[in-house]
Amino acid sequence: MSFKKTYTALLLALLSTTAMKAQDYIQCEDTCTHVHGIDLSHYQGDVFWETLGENSKMAYVYLKATEGGDHIDRKYERNIELAHKYGLKVGSYHFFRPKTDLALQLRNFTTQCQPAKQDLIPMIDIETKGGLDTEAFCDSLFKFIAMVEKAYNQKPLLYTFVNFYNNYLLGKIDDYLQGKINGYKLMIAQYTDRTPVLADDREYTLWQYTGKGRINGINGYVDKSRFMDRHSLREIRFKH
Repeated sequence: MSFKKTYTALLLALLSTTAMKAQDYIQCEDTCTHVHGIDLSHYQGDVFWETLGENSKMAYVYLKATEGGDHIDRKYERNIELAHKYGLKVGSYHFFRPKTDLALQLRNFTTQCQPAKQDLIPMIDIETKGGLDTEAFCDSLFKFIAMVEKAYNQKPLLYTFVNFYNNYLLGKIDDYLQGKINGYKLMIAQYTDRTPVLADDREYTLWQYTGKGRINGINGYVDKSRFMDRHSLREIRFKH
């Protein structure tokens, strides 16, 4: 191969690689009109909230407040103060531990997630059965959901993954909550380009579409979500 051909091939390869890398930084919110938001915990480290607040494409943020019976996210207090300061709509979530005493979990969450500081309804993060069989897990979960609802006088947002819902919650929520699931908003996680479809075709409010999002103000990856077509931010506003 001549030098000219070799140079041309290398140049084309370089341009192709550069284009691919640039494409990696094109985010979903850059190409659609849906309402987008993020969720954060201590895993994101120190967030530059002023920079984040200037990003008009992010309308809301869910902050991890607690986990189980005694864990408090070490960044929660700082994050919620600064999120409010820089203009984001804020909600808080609890990572549910099925085998941990429910009263302890509720006390832990309600101590941190104070109504006066909430713009959005509380969220329960449901990702593990904790070694319980499905029946025992569902019994624990739905009792806790009812306790959170009573404590805040409004239904919490329920977060889980597509496969977790299909494997363990399918057909169970109606049984345990007397068919009132339509009153419970769902955030469904699936990290693909395909819009999630639940096995029972149940409608959900939000889709967490990536765990590897990028945004100015946060070093490293961040979870991003968006509202589905017919849904909007007003549906999850905290009722004071």
